[in-house]
Amino acid sequence: IAFEGGHGTSAGLADTFSELGFEEGVDLALGLATVGVVSGVIFGVALINWMVRKNKTNYLKSPEEFDENQLRGIIEAEDREESGWLTTSPQSIEPLAFHLSVAGLAVLLGWGLLELFIYIESISWGANDGFEIFAYLPLFPLAMVGGIIVQLFLDRFDNYNIIDRNTINRIQGLALDFLIVAAIGSLSLQVIGTHIEVFVLLAVVGITWNIFAFVVIAPKMIPKNWVERGIGDFGQSMGMTAAGLMLIRIVDTEGDARAMEAFGYKQLLFEPFVGGGLMTAASVPLIYQFGAVPVLIFSAVVMAGWSLVGFLHFGRKK
Repeated sequence: IAFEGGHGTSAGLADTFSELGFEEGVDLALGLATVGVVSGVIFGVALINWMVRKNKTNYLKSPEEFDENQLRGIIEAEDREESGWLTTSPQSIEPLAFHLSVAGLAVLLGWGLLELFIYIESISWGANDGFEIFAYLPLFPLAMVGGIIVQLFLDRFDNYNIIDRNTINRIQGLALDFLIVAAIGSLSLQVIGTHIEVFVLLAVVGITWNIFAFVVIAPKMIPKNWVERGIGDFGQSMGMTAAGLMLIRIVDTEGDARAMEAFGYKQLLFEPFVGGGLMTAASVPLIYQFGAVPVLIFSAVVMAGWSLVGFLHFGRKK
């Protein structure tokens, strides 16, 4: 939840943790998400330096080639882009307000779907103290589905291209920044201190696993430009997609490795299920209903299956 889902997933599961009687879970998840994001950037840049010195990168050949402004988060004046376009007349409706309302509509549809599923569950398999999942499922994965519905509707009926992607991206970034600041600000250090052994163990294991996956597994699964493509997955797996994208831009500044495109295509299959998607959101209710060991076994089987696909199919394309 913390490493792959990040602050958004951790905060989104707050009510679920509370309903299942584990209020401390959200503080532990948010704390681990913070550790993941910070260490993701630090270890990510360190890994890029190491790969450059070992001559494993195909396009970045020296640490001196790093764009210092990019590392600082500053965009050069000549490379700056428009934040967004006005697609509606401000005299009729403020464009930002319109785009916010579209995002709100997606959330509203997601809420409606969740309530529908909860009702169906309550009169079917969940009746009479039966098996329940949707009753504990957070809103955000269904809000993603609501977003898909809105997008499909607009693709079909919007003849004026009234939705500006850059404006939506700015709303997304603003919401995520507010969420992270609010989540960290509400973090209970007392809870982390009470569970410090578990917290440290999860942090160390999570960081170690991600580094191992990048250094050992990535070159065996990714047939071409494995550093440029794998570093993005490393950054994302440490808790934030933006960190992965930043690391890709550092190691593949000109886009010659096409790492950004590969990352984007992977997201189509990955994000709806794991990276803050349905499986991530359902993990806590599933553990509550079936226990940690059965869910661990199921996850291990799924992981083994996809690992075989990676090693035997994609890995052999080198």
